[in-house]
Amino acid sequence: MHAFLTVASTGPGLITLAVFAGAIVLFVTGRLPPEVTGLLAAALLVTFGVLKPEEAVKGFGSPALITLIGLFAVASGLFRSGGLDRLRALIGSDAVRSPKRMIALMVGVVAPISGFIPNTPIVATLLPVLEGWCQRRGISPSRVLLPLSFATILGGTISLLGTSTNLLASDVSRQLGYGSLELFSFTAIGIPVWLIGGTYILLFSDRQLPDRGSGDEDLLMSLAREGYITDVLIPPGSELIGNSLHDSRLQRRFDVDVLELHRGPESFSAPLADLQLQAGDRLLLRCNRDNLLRLQQEHTVTLAPVGDQEDDLRELSGASESPQRVVEVLLPSGSTLAGASVRDLRFRQRYNATLLAVRRGNQVLRELLGRVVLQAGDVLLLQAPLDAIRGMQANNDLVLLDELEKDLPTTDRKLTGMAIAGLMILLPMLRVLPLMAAVLLAMVAMVATGCLRPGELQRSIRWDVILLLGSLSCFSVAMQKTGLAAALADDLLQALKGWPTYAVLLVVFVLGQAFTEALSNGTTVVLLLPIATELAEGLGMPPMAFIFAITFAASQSFLTPIGYQTNLMVFGPGRYRFLDMARYGAPLSISLALTVPWLICRHFGL
Repeated sequence: MHAFLTVASTGPGLITLAVFAGAIVLFVTGRLPPEVTGLLAAALLVTFGVLKPEEAVKGFGSPALITLIGLFAVASGLFRSGGLDRLRALIGSDAVRSPKRMIALMVGVVAPISGFIPNTPIVATLLPVLEGWCQRRGISPSRVLLPLSFATILGGTISLLGTSTNLLASDVSRQLGYGSLELFSFTAIGIPVWLIGGTYILLFSDRQLPDRGSGDEDLLMSLAREGYITDVLIPPGSELIGNSLHDSRLQRRFDVDVLELHRGPESFSAPLADLQLQAGDRLLLRCNRDNLLRLQQEHTVTLAPVGDQEDDLRELSGASESPQRVVEVLLPSGSTLAGASVRDLRFRQRYNATLLAVRRGNQVLRELLGRVVLQAGDVLLLQAPLDAIRGMQANNDLVLLDELEKDLPTTDRKLTGMAIAGLMILLPMLRVLPLMAAVLLAMVAMVATGCLRPGELQRSIRWDVILLLGSLSCFSVAMQKTGLAAALADDLLQALKGWPTYAVLLVVFVLGQAFTEALSNGTTVVLLLPIATELAEGLGMPPMAFIFAITFAASQSFLTPIGYQTNLMVFGPGRYRFLDMARYGAPLSISLALTVPWLICRHFGL
């Protein structure tokens, strides 16, 4: 480590390492959203003179990032035009009668599609369909949801368009002087990876995946059976007003437990039996769904909005009588709601929906709902009018987990959307147009033909991903400019000199896997690609082989829910525990670590 320590002791090297270390702490702890951490790192590197402003923001003007922006819009247009309705119908078909057949469908159909469409919208679209299928079949969602995520991750390595990681790797490769990657640069290795991973998923899902409850035990039904904790409000005219809990016989008549009472700024806990009740009192109840509905029907209590007492009473006086429906929604990775409490978000006013309960992993949160700080991966149980629920379907901050297919508008633009997407892939493949131009033209065509409305264009773009990837490029530039990348590569060169090519690529691949699971795929690419290419130059090996090794390692996260956004999306709905993913994904990660370096050696003739 002599070369690295020498460079690290210089001013720019020390500042760069300090900024990187702080960014890694923020990435791991989640104290700031990842995109904000990336922007902070870029700002600090400019502030302390390590980078010039134009160097720090170089990534925001890269062809790869512009391509990704267009790709999000094209994917949204394809889904909204109904271009993938046949896939939804196939996944939800009653002809698929067992988890093994469903997993085979994911491996054989969903995975290849993920090679050309970002996997995040695919998982978001198929989640409610799969949950509905599980409920009808009495199958635990935990038996099929993790294979859905893994299948889309494996399929994402088939082409350059499969994941944002691939596009970022292409851009870093261009910045390093090795040229951008082609649309099908990864295909020769991506297809074997898909087949190997798909075989594992098919053969070992039965014995490796846990059963976390039958399909009809969704959040609503399990809470209805066991009882759950929720906030209610005593409305004007309630029979409870002026009575004590003992006199009202509320607990004996309806089999509910009153845990706390909140009156303005005051809070009361047990014993509460002799406390006289008033209009606007907020009660924390433990009850089952049937009793809660009876209490609502008799106007004894009403579900409490999340606000102050005056707002609550004002909202009750003008309450809507429109039909209500109870649904589950998921907070996906990148949701702007994550990190804020329900009360601060004014959730009811924003979505015209009442929060009934929150599940985090396989736990139902047992606290006042207004105080819950939402996190990505949380599953929320909401009660809302049908038109409000339809509005949530077009919201990137929430993923509806209940099917409303009968309510979705039908469209006659399915073939148009599919044709545009097909041409977007075909034209670069035939070298008629560069990939970026084809994607941008496809985006414009989606809007021009009505597959995507102009107002939906901005909402379709994952700006958190764009900001993160654009800001992360400062890491790569700083590593090269300060000499840290070259110094680390020199130290690795001394340690690995004389090793077989396969063994060196294996070390690089495992290092990439470890960084991906601990940080994120984008961070892994920008940190390790400069080091890996310097190492390749020192060993006299093709740098592109090492670029492939880091990219494939960063594109495949099978051990933790935080390593990849689709893993986090299925974690809550599947009611998985943290070790469930590691137990299921470890054999796959080890298999790919042994296989991918060998495939790279064969591909490059090493």
